[in-house]
Amino acid sequence: MRSPRMSRQAAFWTVAAVFFLLLFCSAAPTPLYGVYQANFHFSTATATAVFAVYALTLLVTLLVLGRLSDHVGRRPVIIAGLAINALACVVWLLAAGVGALYLARALQGVSVGLATGAIGAALLELQQPGTSRAGVLTSASPSLGLGLGAIAVSALAQYGPAPTHLVWWLLLAAFVVGMLALAVVPEPGVLRPGWLRSLRPAVRVPPDTRATFVTVLPSVVGGWALSALYLSLGPKLAANLVGSTNLLWGGLAAFLLAGLGSCGAVAAARITPRAGVVSGSGALVVGAALTFGAIAGSVSGLFLLGTAVAGVGFGGVWSGAYRMLTAVVAPDDRAGLVAAIFVVAYLSFSLPALIAGLADQHFGIRDTALVYDAVVAVLVAAAAVLTALRRPPRPEPVARTASDQAASAA
Repeated sequence: MRSPRMSRQAAFWTVAAVFFLLLFCSAAPTPLYGVYQANFHFSTATATAVFAVYALTLLVTLLVLGRLSDHVGRRPVIIAGLAINALACVVWLLAAGVGALYLARALQGVSVGLATGAIGAALLELQQPGTSRAGVLTSASPSLGLGLGAIAVSALAQYGPAPTHLVWWLLLAAFVVGMLALAVVPEPGVLRPGWLRSLRPAVRVPPDTRATFVTVLPSVVGGWALSALYLSLGPKLAANLVGSTNLLWGGLAAFLLAGLGSCGAVAAARITPRAGVVSGSGALVVGAALTFGAIAGSVSGLFLLGTAVAGVGFGGVWSGAYRMLTAVVAPDDRAGLVAAIFVVAYLSFSLPALIAGLADQHFGIRDTALVYDAVVAVLVAAAAVLTALRRPPRPEPVARTASDQAASAA
């Protein structure tokens, strides 16, 4: 007997919901770092190291396994990603020391790195012909999931029972439901041979793209570094400014940056990539300046406003930079370039957070955040000027595979 299969439209929205769930869970530890730190008595540097493990394992998994679903199918890879994240929830539940936190965060990185490329490709293959829903979802869902995950978990941890247990039980149940739902989703991909060859990472910036890559590089580094600060030390910074230990303030700060980043990405998709980089960089610099003034003057309202403006700018910068680079590359060079982009993005998402954690131990969160914010503003401003002065490159009239188009979802 044939197993039941849901309709194409229902399958599309099921995969979209799973995508949101993965990113929602990725932000769940952000409001809880302070709680674990108080329970297990580790330093701020250790907290940022736990955060960085997620980004680094995600990057390695994406480089090695990012194209695996082209060869073994979208559905098995997505289900495997959910199963790994469910295992991470179990590790979070049983955590009795900082070693378990490293393991749980590493499992989450592997899960997201494995599943997101397959999910993005599946959305493209399941969407109704003539629509662009997949593109909108892959642009907006990651940031929105991170933002809502941070604020929802902070509220649950602050006002619900068992802050380090309830959220993981709920997420574990959600992952089980997600795996059961995916069992009746039809396989959208067309399998190709050569899965073993696909495991070899290909990181390369083609010669004709290097000038553009260098031009937008500071904006990518600055934007991802700023998001790393909010998702690792954001709760501590917000608590310091507001003068409250309420976990909701940290979740709100992370939501304003990451959640509103999805709005910036969607808005930037309606303009040229070059305009997206320039306008997004401008908003990011303004947001960083407002945040700098708020931290220096201890003005909590201005801090939240600056975070919101910076969030919109980050979404525009990332969307514009990614499209600007991938529009001018030949098909054979696309995979290597996409890998290079994400190497830069996820290294910027991990290493600066580690440095900030070490600096916080010696100079305090206020001075660390001021220097960090200023460096981000300088990097992004330089990218805006370089991009505005540079002649727009001529795009390559090439078609992209589903996996190539889905890469931005990671």
